[in-house]
Amino acid sequence: MTDSTSEEKSWLENMKVFFDVRSITMLFLGFSAGMPILMIFSSLSLWLREAGVERSAVTYFSWAALGYSFKFIWAPLVDRLPLPVLTKMFGRRRSWLLFSQGLIITAICWMAMVNPASEGNALTFMALAAVMLGFSSATQDIVIDAYRIESAESEMQAILSATYIAGYRIGMLVSGAGALFIASWLGTSKDAYNYDAWKYTYLIMAAFMLIGVATTLMRPEPNNKEKDHQHSTTDYARFFFLFLLIAGCFVATFFFTAEISASATSSLSEVFGNKALASFIVGTIRLSVAVGVAALFAIGIGKSGLVNTDMVEEGYVAPVRNFFDRYGTKFALLLLALIGLYRISDIVLGVISNVFYQDLGFSKNQIASVVKTFGLIMSLLGGFVGGIFTKRFGVYKMLLWGAILAAGTNLLFLLLAHIGANMPMLYLVISADNLAAGLASAAFVAFLSSLTDISFTAVQYAIFSSLMTLIPKVLGGYSGGMVDVMGYSGFFIFTTLIGVPVLYIVILCQKNFELSEPKE
Repeated sequence: MTDSTSEEKSWLENMKVFFDVRSITMLFLGFSAGMPILMIFSSLSLWLREAGVERSAVTYFSWAALGYSFKFIWAPLVDRLPLPVLTKMFGRRRSWLLFSQGLIITAICWMAMVNPASEGNALTFMALAAVMLGFSSATQDIVIDAYRIESAESEMQAILSATYIAGYRIGMLVSGAGALFIASWLGTSKDAYNYDAWKYTYLIMAAFMLIGVATTLMRPEPNNKEKDHQHSTTDYARFFFLFLLIAGCFVATFFFTAEISASATSSLSEVFGNKALASFIVGTIRLSVAVGVAALFAIGIGKSGLVNTDMVEEGYVAPVRNFFDRYGTKFALLLLALIGLYRISDIVLGVISNVFYQDLGFSKNQIASVVKTFGLIMSLLGGFVGGIFTKRFGVYKMLLWGAILAAGTNLLFLLLAHIGANMPMLYLVISADNLAAGLASAAFVAFLSSLTDISFTAVQYAIFSSLMTLIPKVLGGYSGGMVDVMGYSGFFIFTTLIGVPVLYIVILCQKNFELSEPKE
């Protein structure tokens, strides 16, 4: 009886922790973090399609979220750089939270003020606003991660993570299903486009971001004194300015290679007889050249003595060196390959999924109720099941099953494409796809946690999470062009096949590594 009573008390104590003010704080901050992502992806995709923008151009907008994939570059700056005035008033973490949340609200309002159906530079302005939203949202994610780690002891981190993820999903529900319901209620549809409906929908979404702002203002600054004054404000300001120059160099390279890329794409399209393949090859080369030029510029600046080299060493070099020292070059590269490719099947398909549902004949209300609302429930259920199974059967076994299910469920989309706008089939597809995604994500988070060294948690996790989405998002930007060439059926088969190499990489990692389970 004593053991039974103790166990009951333990369960009650664990439940009480969910009502701790710090847990509630992370619920609201998670909501703030989950709001912007679908304003770039699914909701924006449907808006652009209703406005008459070509499918291939719609999916290119997914690249606006590449800020999430490159956030490790400025993570050390956000981690330590004080902001003028704001830092003295609110502290380092809260000042960056308020700054990033302000930028997010500004970007969403900017998008609301642009009608993509207008002639001229409307799409260019929309793209710039979307890029600003992706960059500021990724910055908010960096700060929230740091805030969570510093605001509670290690025993609380699992609970804080759980409430953060729940808030994040609710935020996605509001900006996904909520935005679609509002836009439809205000009078826009695929057959009768209404710019004002989308405009006010996005302004309402911007207002929801005030929940995150209020939370930031009401909660205290966490204890992060150990990171204060490691370098002078001048050092960080100079490095941040040079970072902007490097980013400008990257953008300029992209801009000035536009005509060459268009010409090369046209020539390769004739050679291959496949415009999507030609676009992918040229786009990949163009991205590589831009990254290379920016890297050379960064190396030149580093050698010039304009930047504090100790700051660069601590922020960028040491975390990477630590990872390769612990695992060895060969196996470290294998792990990075798994991180970069594990979610490729579901992310590439997800970029165009809403457009697919709409092209198939489903209404926005149907998409909102089934794909967003019901899908969210199934995703949370998949995450819960995945967490239990991962703890019971181990990380690698569930990584393997997660990869199999994530790729295999894409074939259900092939079946839906042949059946057409059938609601029971849509429920089946969404159930299987979201359960698989939730299960795979739970195993993958445990995997990433086991790779991170406690001395470099923030930067290493930023690197891993950035790499996790980089390749899939780049490839996903071409999904519209792929569908134009091979059709939806061929595209879904392709997204299934690209998940097969992941299975082999998981098996290789399982044979060569013995990873410890994440600490409770």
